[in-house]
Amino acid sequence: MKIGALKEAFPGEARVAMTPDSALQLQKLGHMCFVESGGGAGAGISDAAYTAAGVNIVPDAAALFAATDVVVKVRPPTEGEVGHLRQGQTLISFFWPAQNPELLDLCRDKGATVIAMDMVPRISRAQKMDALSSMANIAGYRAVIEAGNHFGRFFTGQVTAAGKVPPAKMLVVGAGVAGLAAIGTATSLGAITYAFDVRPEVAEQIESMGAQFVLLEFEQTQDGAATGGYAAPSSPEFRDKQLAKFRELAPEIDIVITTALIPGRPAPKLWTADMVAAMKPGSVIVDLAAERGGNCDLTVPDEKVVSDNGVTIVGYTDFPSRMAAQASTLYANNVRHFLTDLTPAKDGVIHHNMDDDVIRGATVTHQGAVTYPPPPPKVQAIAAAKPKEKVRELTREEKRAQEAAAFKAQTRTQVGLLLAGGLLIALVGAYAPASFMAHFIVFALACFVGFQVIWSVSHSLHTPLMAVTNAISGIVVLGALLQVGSSHWLVVALASLSFLIATINIVGGFLVTRRMLAMFQKS
Repeated sequence: MKIGALKEAFPGEARVAMTPDSALQLQKLGHMCFVESGGGAGAGISDAAYTAAGVNIVPDAAALFAATDVVVKVRPPTEGEVGHLRQGQTLISFFWPAQNPELLDLCRDKGATVIAMDMVPRISRAQKMDALSSMANIAGYRAVIEAGNHFGRFFTGQVTAAGKVPPAKMLVVGAGVAGLAAIGTATSLGAITYAFDVRPEVAEQIESMGAQFVLLEFEQTQDGAATGGYAAPSSPEFRDKQLAKFRELAPEIDIVITTALIPGRPAPKLWTADMVAAMKPGSVIVDLAAERGGNCDLTVPDEKVVSDNGVTIVGYTDFPSRMAAQASTLYANNVRHFLTDLTPAKDGVIHHNMDDDVIRGATVTHQGAVTYPPPPPKVQAIAAAKPKEKVRELTREEKRAQEAAAFKAQTRTQVGLLLAGGLLIALVGAYAPASFMAHFIVFALACFVGFQVIWSVSHSLHTPLMAVTNAISGIVVLGALLQVGSSHWLVVALASLSFLIATINIVGGFLVTRRMLAMFQKS
């Protein structure tokens, strides 16, 4: 099949749906690749780079539609581009069918098959085709960079000879793919990062990335997650509690990044005008939901505005396009993986299997019919983890009962050890020479003291402790060597065993320490 990538017609869009690397992979599937002249210029890819990868260059969009069987692009098609479609041709792009019903009907009337990359179901097998996550990851990263560009201070705190600089405080609203990317970037830059999400199960993910989860004391009667891990609409009572929490945080927060979206609905308003007014002058709000109306009351799509009190609100809708080279690479890989599923025999022939969950879920028009919305996937979608149940705090009486039970168990163990030790000493004393008892007592005391010392050391210090334990083992080896020459077989056996164990400990300690040091060496 002939697959062609269009030059994006949307103003300012710099991404492209095919890169030289993805074209090479498509050619291995038996396809021929085409690209409109200048299609990759915004992403820093020249026509010569495409030609070197075996891609055919065509002069304009009309020629590309005429020459290819499958057309790939990033943004939804314009009406003019839909006009070039023909019967049986396939279009792959972001489409947003719920928001573009007229465009959907035009494609159906043309008899074209349309695959919407924004409709790829969120199941495990389709993660490599999840273009929404790819672009959200870039948007979250870029949002922090844009915030830093408009913020007048360091992110990280510093103590210098000229004075102390406090770290920036950042709040990320929504911990989806974009939110987690923003959290990771903010914490790596040294900002004190807070994050909120209506899904309490993401708290562990937030905290694992070094941020603090903003806990809302509210008993929800429904799960905060909808299908595919997206946030579900909240109740009015929960929303009021949420806004009250944000008003409490607003005066202390320097940077706010909002990412909250609900599929098929306008973006919820979570950062109101009074919260903006409560923020300090010079603060920054980056609204990643601007294209869907914005999470902030003052957001203006595709613009940067400054409030009356000096707060900058960034409402750009092209964050992935501002990192066009990286975004094009990831999106082209998503498209290439989808085309791999469409070419199961790797013979260059597209097989549009509507029984496949991924292909069926992303197909919005096919064979002259609108196939949106798709049925639920037959396989289990990626499920959101259920929040952990709260551990009930024990009463004072229950704590005392537990302590008493633990004391009794410990006492029984100690008495048993004493009886066993006494019996062993009696048996050894009856048959061993008189000098053995002195050595045995020293050995027992050494074991006890060594155990108590090692057990009291924090786990994080066990590796540095290797050097000390190696030194102790060296002393054991010397002592064992001195005792090996004894005339009694029992002393010789114990000395040999001590020598063996200490040698294993020394060699193992050096090997572990060497591996730990190798982790810090630059390759």
